Amino acid sequence: MSRLKTKTNKGQLLRRVRGQRVKHITILPSLITILNGVFGFTAIVFASKGTEAIPGQFSYFAMAGYMVLLAMFADMLDGRLARMSQSTSSFGGQLDSLCDLISFGVAPAFIMLRLLESKLELTAVFSQGLLHRFIWLAALAYISCATIRLARFNVENEENEAAHMSFAGLPSPAAAGVIISLVIFHQEQLPNFDLLIYLLPFVTLGVAILMVSRIRYPHILNLYLKGKKPFSYLIRVLFFLGLVVFFNMQTALVVIFGAFAGGSLVKWLYQKAVRKGVSLVSADRSRLTEDAGDPQVNH
Repeated sequence: MSRLKTKTNKGQLLRRVRGQRVKHITILPSLITILNGVFGFTAIVFASKGTEAIPGQFSYFAMAGYMVLLAMFADMLDGRLARMSQSTSSFGGQLDSLCDLISFGVAPAFIMLRLLESKLELTAVFSQGLLHRFIWLAALAYISCATIRLARFNVENEENEAAHMSFAGLPSPAAAGVIISLVIFHQEQLPNFDLLIYLLPFVTLGVAILMVSRIRYPHILNLYLKGKKPFSYLIRVLFFLGLVVFFNMQTALVVIFGAFAGGSLVKWLYQKAVRKGVSLVSADRSRLTEDAGDPQVNH
């Protein structure tokens, strides 16, 4: 009798699993999502070549950074196409997160690691002293936080577009943008400015923490570009476009990604300080009120 129940339970489990099989997918958004992962993998391949010269004016590290930027463009495009065609699905969301992990998790950490190793001429793993171990720690922390960030987003994500006005924690594409914008800027503008290279592990560790934080970050596309918005939003968009025109593209990338990652952090710290100040003032007022009402104090 127990064996019969076991077989019945197994049969029900198999039918339940078969019922969850993916039968239909949307081709174009899925292809663009896979293209996101392909760009991320290409970035890793370029970064693995290190300081080898490319025929032309680009270094392999700069090319790796541009591949990550192309992955960001594909990541924005696939979701927009899926929502426009009303073909969003759980399969598309999971596929997007897996490709994001390659392009915005593994690729930026690997680019940072390889650039520092090539610049500092570090070859052995975990055997070049405290600095090399810290670089590895920053890379591993970044990959781990990016993985946690994407998994948390999948669990908490809502299909309602109105709910996508902000993110809890720094989005992984923006975190990757902070790292690769500095890499591109160093390679193409200040190749001999080694201080920027030494700052990369600290920046990587910082954006990793921001990814798993609960600081609210705005959804730029939905908040500023979609639907009718106040006139002030147009001024902000024109300001950022002016940055790109006024500065060269490499400098503009650093400013834009840095402002996005740091802006919400500064706002959060300011709100924390204001709330703490208000609570301290309220506590002082309540203490004065209690003292004024105490007969012993009046006496």
